[in-house]
Amino acid sequence: MDELTNIQLAFVLLIFVWSGFVRTGLGFGGAMMSLPLLLLVDDRPLVYLPIIAVHLLIFSTLTVWQNNRKFSGQSIEKPSTVDWAYLKKSMKIMIIPELIGVAGLLTIPANIMSIIIFSIISVYSVSYILNKPFKSSHPITDGIFLALGAYISGTSLIGAPLIMSVYLVHVAREKLRDTLFVLWFILVSIKMCAFLIAGVDLQLDAHLWLLPATAVGHYFGLKFHTRLLQADPVVFYRVIGSALLFFSAFGLVSIYW
Repeated sequence: MDELTNIQLAFVLLIFVWSGFVRTGLGFGGAMMSLPLLLLVDDRPLVYLPIIAVHLLIFSTLTVWQNNRKFSGQSIEKPSTVDWAYLKKSMKIMIIPELIGVAGLLTIPANIMSIIIFSIISVYSVSYILNKPFKSSHPITDGIFLALGAYISGTSLIGAPLIMSVYLVHVAREKLRDTLFVLWFILVSIKMCAFLIAGVDLQLDAHLWLLPATAVGHYFGLKFHTRLLQADPVVFYRVIGSALLFFSAFGLVSIYW
């Protein structure tokens, strides 16, 4: 990042504040909604991907730990905010496609795959906005979306909404964000191992000033998520659906930008 001007650095800082807010507020979308903006500042994805990955590892761990610690002065533990049963079940489907994606063993044109994914997500998002969410009557359908989302997560950073569309059906909304955070932690850890093996620069110096920026977004994201959970279930799903539709539209526009 040494080549960037002060104005470019200021834009990068603001984008990471936005990334932290989206990631914590909704539980997904932080990377997808920040990477296209970052590439407009500097079109070198490997500069930003390690930073985004480290931030996700740190703040997902912090959030899940805070939500699952014991009540102060009490011996009764809070109910887990992570749906471990469905997480384990879905990981059995996703782990192999994720590894294949990271290894880059399959080659699919990025623009074609992106169009397909964002189109599928748009259909899902409209169903949630109308409060008529799809509910797969067969586990094969969910398996296809989970496997495809995991593969795309391995090759890029746009698989999260596809996985999210399945988790919305099977995970209670009060456990949705933290369950996704644990899932992202696992998937991103695999990607970080690939970065280390490939000798990718992790941009450690940049963390000194971008971590606080992301922390600011994280703080306001926590406030937003608390209010979102307290909202009526119809409102909750409409907000999620609107976010998915917005992200999909943004993604489709970025393909042709």
